[in-house]
Amino acid sequence: MSQLRMSRRECLKLASMFTVAGAAPLLGALTAKAAAEPNAPVRIGYLPITDATPLLVAHSNGYFEAPGITAEKPVLLRSWAQLVEAFLSGQVNVIHLLSPMTIWARYGSQVPAKVVAWNHVNGSALTVAPEVQTIADLGGKSVAVPFWYSIHNVVLQDMLRARGLQPVLKKAGPLTAKEVNLIVMAPSDMPPALASRQIAGYIVAEPFNAAAEQLNFGKILRFTGDVWRNHACCVVFMHEQDLTQRPEWSQKVVDAIVEAQLWTRTHPQDAAKLLSREGPNHYTPHASQLLARVLAPATGDESRYLGDRAIMHADWHAKRIDFQPYPYPGYTEELVRHLKTAQVDGSNQFLGKLDPAFVARDLVDDRFVKKSIERAGGMAAFGLPDGFARKETIVV
Repeated sequence: MSQLRMSRRECLKLASMFTVAGAAPLLGALTAKAAAEPNAPVRIGYLPITDATPLLVAHSNGYFEAPGITAEKPVLLRSWAQLVEAFLSGQVNVIHLLSPMTIWARYGSQVPAKVVAWNHVNGSALTVAPEVQTIADLGGKSVAVPFWYSIHNVVLQDMLRARGLQPVLKKAGPLTAKEVNLIVMAPSDMPPALASRQIAGYIVAEPFNAAAEQLNFGKILRFTGDVWRNHACCVVFMHEQDLTQRPEWSQKVVDAIVEAQLWTRTHPQDAAKLLSREGPNHYTPHASQLLARVLAPATGDESRYLGDRAIMHADWHAKRIDFQPYPYPGYTEELVRHLKTAQVDGSNQFLGKLDPAFVARDLVDDRFVKKSIERAGGMAAFGLPDGFARKETIVV
């Protein structure tokens, strides 16, 4: 399975970078670059998934340039390892990153960077082969996740354990009927792996779930936003030195991203075209029709998913993907608690020392996004109640 070998190499590369020793040379390059170019333009790094939407919309719509800052064309990268390497070395300075990965970066390797906003909520699903009818049917099979430090891995393990199944990692020999083997796979490799029955399912960001539906080789078994209500998947990650040394620049960057989220909520069809391969900037290799299935779902989709039980909580009124920027502290705290009990490959001793409330204060810098939200019309502009606290709702 060449896809799996490639993913393992990427995992090893990323694991090496997320150690103090492995990060040191890259952070040295970052420091040198910052000294040589103290007023660097906005340099976005992204993966071609819907998680990147606000960053790409902000660039396309000129929201960075409007207040007078320069933005280069975003850099498309093909893996989380490539994205992290570009960020740590200073080649890019604004990225979207899996929310659990930011915890690993800051506390596993002391990367001086912070979460400044949420990038989006929901936007992911568990997609399975047509013959899989329930979570229990995954027993004795393999399911792919995009990375160990991902909300996908956390939510999947919760769902498996709730059905009496045991997640295992790289297990040698045959699986028992109560075990589910979890493997890391690049998102773009997941659909062909499912189509060829190398795996029984995958849990990942869009539009790879929509692709399985469109091509009829898989179906959505459950949306992750129907398990953890309006959870963050990717967040906006920026270098701490920019936040402290260039606060006005940082504020304008966050303002642009928040404005892009607001525009996307009211222009989903336009966003799908903008992000697509048909769009003027060719940001992603995906067709606008596929992206529209995610950003602007058909009217009857919710009823169909309720019938299939891919959605079980109709009263949550969760969108397939939504955009709201405020990084609720309660989510970060709950995420740390979940990571402490989740199975992840490699060294994770740093997790045991983390206090969830401390991480929520230390990892996240919400000074800029609060001002951006106020300028955008307040939390109500994003369909949310006033205030910066919420109770996390997780029902598997």
